Amino acid sequence: MISAGDFRKGVTFEIDGEPFVVVDFQHVKPGKGAAFVRTKYKSLKSGATREQAFNPSEKFPKAHIETKEMQYLYSDGDLYYFMDNETYEQIPLEANLVENAIKYLKENDNATLKFYKGNCFQVDAPNFVELEVTETEPGIKGDTASNVTKRAVVETGAEILVPLFINEGDSVKIDTRTGDYLSRV
Repeated sequence: MISAGDFRKGVTFEIDGEPFVVVDFQHVKPGKGAAFVRTKYKSLKSGATREQAFNPSEKFPKAHIETKEMQYLYSDGDLYYFMDNETYEQIPLEANLVENAIKYLKENDNATLKFYKGNCFQVDAPNFVELEVTETEPGIKGDTASNVTKRAVVETGAEILVPLFINEGDSVKIDTRTGDYLSRV
C-alpha cells in the first residue's frame, strides 16, 4: 500500500483495480483546513489524464509494472510478434498496442514492453534509432541560409522532416519520442 502523502512523479498505484502513474503532484497546506495532495495522474491502460485532490493519509494498492526488453520479430498483417530475450517465448500483440513504436522498429530490433498483471499495455521503441531514407525529394544546393526541411520516408515507413541535404540512401538518427531528425549517420 502507498499513501497519497508519498506520491512522487513516476509512482504507480491502483484505483478500483486500474493502474495509474503520477504525472505531477503538489502538497498543499492551506492556512485554514486540512492539508491535501493535488495530483495529476494518467491511466496506464487508456492514457487518459485526471486531476484530483487526495487526503495525504489515503492509501492505495501499489501497481507492480514489469518491464521487459524484447525483440521484434515480424508482422503477419494483424499481429506483431515479439520474443523475450531470456526465455525465447514469443508473444503476439495487436496493432493498436504497437502503433507508436512500430514505425521506428525494424525486424530483430529490441523494444521495451511494459506489463501489468501479465498483460502488455505499452510498447516503446529505443529512444534513438538509425534508419535509412528510402524516399525524399532531391536536395537543392544554395538554400542553406535558413533552417528549411523536407519530408522523407524511412525504411520502416515513418515520415519525418529532414534538412535539404539529406538524400535517398542516407542513414539518419531519429529521436523516437518526438519523431525529430537528429543527425546524418
